[in-house]
Amino acid sequence: MKAFSSIALAAAVTLGLGGVVLAKPLSRIISETGLSPEDFEVLSATSDSMLASGTPRAGKEREWINESTGSKGTIRVLEVRDNCASLQHFIRPAGVSQTRQIRTRRCRDANGNWILTP
Repeated sequence: MKAFSSIALAAAVTLGLGGVVLAKPLSRIISETGLSPEDFEVLSATSDSMLASGTPRAGKEREWINESTGSKGTIRVLEVRDNCASLQHFIRPAGVSQTRQIRTRRCRDANGNWILTP
């Protein structure tokens, strides 16, 4: 649940559309990926473990699978700049034959924790 709560910071993800700012609730963002909240927890825990050992390097990859749902994926570090890492997620939700891609960005806070950021 820790990973889910850290991602709650992303609940105010915004999209700029012609000067209008729209916020999507985290539950909607997760459902649009096709992942269950449990899948998203496994994805987040894998991201956390990739970043826990210090500053990641571009190109580093790690696979994850949620044995209880069958969803799986791969996380790749795209770039590291300043105190932030851009991650590319290749996900395959259970029951879906096509891989989907999403990108996230995590930045270190003053305590050294990697926080999901817009």
